[in-house]
Amino acid sequence: MALNFITLLLVCQLVGEVISVAFEIPIPGPVIGMALLFVALVVRGSLADGLKSTAGGLLDHLSLLFVPAGAGVMLHVSRIADEWQPIVAALIGSTIVTIAVTALVMRGLQRLTRTGDDQ
Repeated sequence: MALNFITLLLVCQLVGEVISVAFEIPIPGPVIGMALLFVALVVRGSLADGLKSTAGGLLDHLSLLFVPAGAGVMLHVSRIADEWQPIVAALIGSTIVTIAVTALVMRGLQRLTRTGDDQ
């Protein structure tokens, strides 16, 4: 049963890759596939237990999925050393933007819940 759901996840990733390459979209295929899976789950209205347990199993071993990324960083360490200033600027800037957006979303959600409590 879990094999069916792993296959579903991989098919979503494949479809995302195909869309990314076919339309020359500068978004990684797995991100597009994840968005497609999200839309499908919203339309369906529920999450299958098998998909939930399969995703949970992948999340339990998420650290293993970072090994290829770490190897890629080590492969390009000289390039990172040459371009460390824009990388640091991007990291700091994106962190500040993420904190600000999170605060704004949290404030909006708090207002919604307070409004809902008044009714």
